[in-house]
Parts: sequence; C-alpha cells; structure tokens
Amino acid sequence: MDIILPTVKGEFGETPEIEFPEGVKPPAGLRIKVLHEGDGPVVSAGDEIECEYHGQIWGGEIFDSSYYRDGKAVFPIGVGMVIEAWDEALVGRQIGTRLLISVPPFKGYGPNGNPRAGIRGDDTLAFVVDIYGIKESAFNFNTLHDN
Repeated sequence: MDIILPTVKGEFGETPEIEFPEGVKPPAGLRIKVLHEGDGPVVSAGDEIECEYHGQIWGGEIFDSSYYRDGKAVFPIGVGMVIEAWDEALVGRQIGTRLLISVPPFKGYGPNGNPRAGIRGDDTLAFVVDIYGIKESAFNFNTLHDN
C-alpha cells in the first residue's frame, strides 16, 4: 500500500500551502519528502541552523508558522532542542532544501501534545521546512567533552 502525503503549493522561500488528501489517514511513522533539493553545505548534528517552517495539524489548522513573523527561526539541530522528528529529518540535508515532514505523535510532542498550540497527544503534524543556512555559534555542541 502506498503512503499518501499532503501536497504543498509554493516554492522554496515562499509561504507554503499544505493540502491534505481527503479521507486519507496519516502515516503511522515519520515520513520525509524532499520538495526541493538544496546544493549548499550539509547540516550536521550540533549546528545552529536558520530556517523557515510552517506547521499544521494533519487535516486541520495551522498551529505555527515562521513565515508570518519577522525573521527566520534559529536553533541547534540534532541535539534534542527541537522535536525528535526535526532532529532526524534536518540533519544530513543541504542548505537550500525544502522538506515536507509528516510527524507522528511519538516523534513530535508525545502523548501530552502541546495544549498551548492546540496539539493533542494523538495528532499527526505536517511541517514544511526551508533550510536557509548554518549560523556561526560561539557554542558548538560537537566540541563538548569531559576534561
């Protein structure tokens, strides 16, 4: 059986519009679809990245979108500072990539969900993420070690 994912309107850098397939249940596991392959440097665990993202509950409402705010989101990746699905999906991708990520609850906010954002513990989420760059950081997670 083929896994059917939402479709996305808009190119890299444009505010995406996610269209969910009618009557189709979300996939049970993490699914990642490359919508546009970048050609920049590769994102490594511990990098602080700059991106835009658009998050929507499967078949439902937008709960967060950096496209509606000034400035891009900046955060460390691959070190447990964001949801598990993002750590898995973004590490190893090239700058300039646009991804569609279908996030099951256990790779997102878990059984408690995120009530402030309107996310229940059993909600599957869909994100479109545009990776813009790797920021220079004074603190590099890759250089941590015991003395």
